[in-house]
Amino acid sequence: MRAESRSPHSILDKYTALVDISVRLNSEKNFDQLLKLIADEATKHVDAERATIFMLDKEKGELWAKVALGISDTLRFDARLGIAGAVLISGKPMIIEDAYKSPLFYAAIDSITGYHTRNILSVPLRSPKQEVVGVFQVLNKREGRFTTEDEHFVLALANQAAVALQNSQEFSMLESRQQELIEENQHLRKEVEERFTSKSILGTSPKINEIRSIIERTAETSVSALVTGENGTGKELSARAIHYMSSRRAKPFVAVNCAALPEPLVESELFGIEKGVATGVERRVGRIESANGGTLFLDEIGDLSLTAQAKLLRVLQEREVEWVGGRRPVHVDIRLVAATNKDLKEEIKQNRFRQDLFFRLNVIHIRMPALREIRADIPLLATHFLRKYAKEMGREIQGFSQDGMKTLMTYQWPGNVRELENEVKRAVVLATGREIQVKDLSESVTEEQLVVPETETGKKPGEKQTLKDRVTTLEIQMIRDAMTQTDSDRRRAAKVLGLSHQGLINKLKRYGLEE
Repeated sequence: MRAESRSPHSILDKYTALVDISVRLNSEKNFDQLLKLIADEATKHVDAERATIFMLDKEKGELWAKVALGISDTLRFDARLGIAGAVLISGKPMIIEDAYKSPLFYAAIDSITGYHTRNILSVPLRSPKQEVVGVFQVLNKREGRFTTEDEHFVLALANQAAVALQNSQEFSMLESRQQELIEENQHLRKEVEERFTSKSILGTSPKINEIRSIIERTAETSVSALVTGENGTGKELSARAIHYMSSRRAKPFVAVNCAALPEPLVESELFGIEKGVATGVERRVGRIESANGGTLFLDEIGDLSLTAQAKLLRVLQEREVEWVGGRRPVHVDIRLVAATNKDLKEEIKQNRFRQDLFFRLNVIHIRMPALREIRADIPLLATHFLRKYAKEMGREIQGFSQDGMKTLMTYQWPGNVRELENEVKRAVVLATGREIQVKDLSESVTEEQLVVPETETGKKPGEKQTLKDRVTTLEIQMIRDAMTQTDSDRRRAAKVLGLSHQGLINKLKRYGLEE
């Protein structure tokens, strides 16, 4: 029968200490500090030399101890070994009065640490779900042997410790995940910022170079901008470049397609609506307010109703948004970039667009050219899309055949860059060789007949063109484009086309284009 010895502390003192320890455990979030605190308190209150907390590594089937008073290295061993292993398996506390006489004792740990264990009090660590997640041991009672009073105290401390340790681990995991999300967010933001710059607007033609220059200078300010051009010319891309190159890039970029908004919902979607304005209506922040601090991009602004135009004008003038049913205006700080494929000056004449709003928007005007106006950029754009989709789809396609590229160059591209991108994407899917051939292109691209004067090709309108005819047509179109871009400056046009001055003069004469 084991002799019972009284602790230096009374039972009341010990359990009063438990309350204090519990408060300290709940306030400590650092896992390592928590382990040390538990070990310190255990040795102090049961008058032991050392305490060790073993945590279970389920995947490896090992017990590991990161804190043991007097030990700096981490202990790790098979979870089935030693007194700790026996307590882990049984889930019951054990007191060993003479460690070296116990067949369960794992003496190798003493060999590793250089410590001599005399007696052990070992209890299971249980999670709030009563699952055994580790073992708590105190070693070498300074005077006499461990008592049942010591056992009850350490068990009570172990129950508190298990909860605190689990909370600490979960808190640490949440902190770690939060840091991962912050880093991931920063990485994604950097990717977006790098993706949407003036460099993302591909092309080497004078028109594209001029657009890039305007975007770079506009981005440095907070003025409104109006982007015009046909569908598929990259109006939104330009708007995003303005935003992500500006000091507002860390704030929202909110894009709204005005043509897609149902007329009854336009005002509530843009300006916000208060709860209870109508039956079943909930409070909703408008898109303008959502862009506060950043950039609001209104695509197809020519489709806004005159009422919405008036309210938008007030927002630009007063820098305030009035909710539908709201009592107080809300201050907003936004940059507005608007886009349209309509002729707003004509819309003003037809009383479909407010002239004062037009002047507010048209501080900076960026006109995106149709693809047929910048044919010289088609090879660059097509090759960019080819590389992009070949990589995405894992296709070994190196480029376009000569005839394939000529076909792309002679097509009119009514859908502009967007249509070119989709055409190349389709060709990457269907191509069977290492080059995209004419047969890999859609019928609409390969069968279109360019309308050119009889005198230029020797063909009647609608008559089938040969490859030579197509090349002739392409040369004529590129010469016309270059002359338009350079205001008929022949030396500059020759440079754009990669020709000598005399070479261009000869072609102008050959095709009857001197005028």
